[in-house]
Amino acid sequence: MPLRVIFMGTPDFSVPTLNAIAQAGHEIAAVYTQPPRAAGRRGLEVKKSPVHAAAEALELDVRTPVSLKGEAEQAAFRALGADVAVVVAYGLLLPEPILEGTRLGAYNGHASALPRWRGAAPIQRAVMAGDRETAMMVMKMEQGLDTGPVALSHTIAIGPDMTAGELHDAMMQAGAALMVEALARLEQGELDLAPQVEDGVTYANKIDKGETRIDWSRPAAEVHNHIRGLSPFPGAWCEATIAGKPERIKVLRSVLSDLQGEPGRVTDDHLAVACGDGAVRLVELQRAGGKPLEVADFLRGTRIAAGDRLA
Repeated sequence: MPLRVIFMGTPDFSVPTLNAIAQAGHEIAAVYTQPPRAAGRRGLEVKKSPVHAAAEALELDVRTPVSLKGEAEQAAFRALGADVAVVVAYGLLLPEPILEGTRLGAYNGHASALPRWRGAAPIQRAVMAGDRETAMMVMKMEQGLDTGPVALSHTIAIGPDMTAGELHDAMMQAGAALMVEALARLEQGELDLAPQVEDGVTYANKIDKGETRIDWSRPAAEVHNHIRGLSPFPGAWCEATIAGKPERIKVLRSVLSDLQGEPGRVTDDHLAVACGDGAVRLVELQRAGGKPLEVADFLRGTRIAAGDRLA
């Protein structure tokens, strides 16, 4: 028999899994997501989460509690009589009564090769660290931070120039298929769990704005990984002097170069920038208030030439 599922998720990353569970024929008792937030330049608009919008399109019951710590919310959760909770980037702490509030427990779609990159930003941290591969995993949740036993895993290669955004898109599709497989096995009583190994634990802390500025004194490989790991959001950035004034430039793509020079110095007229060791060639950039542009289009409207310095 199809399972009765409570789905818990918020961003775009969660939507393919929600849709896949519905298409697989499972009964979705309710969808939990973050409450609508103020949006727009002045914060006058109220925007629903991507999962909220997707759930409404499926005509599902949507719930947006600010917290799940209260007894009333926990009782309402248990009253749904669900077999299982599926959690994909929900963004709220799940207390023990919620984790135990369904017949079979809660299963999380996590975007890393656990125990590497437990925590909030596993996709960005994997790219920033120069990892060559990662994994999408289905894990049974427990009170610890991403410490639960793993049910299924799907390895994904990280190409040398792949951005966090590209990896995000690949992983969210893989995660949807993996969760549907996990539910099918759970339905048959054939979903095996394996405890995480003790070695190799790392934590994927939330990206802080203070770490987004490019440090040209670092080796070129590290600068390149920093750029692609923060692309497209929040974006790595540097300052360039344009028309005599410093301006922040967001760098969205780069490739490694064999050129050498003073860190931060532009070494040719095609935006190769020297680093502490080697150089990177900037491929896609964005001025404040502008749209992302390939380097040739960017240089048509913005003069940055060999000998200029980026800070």
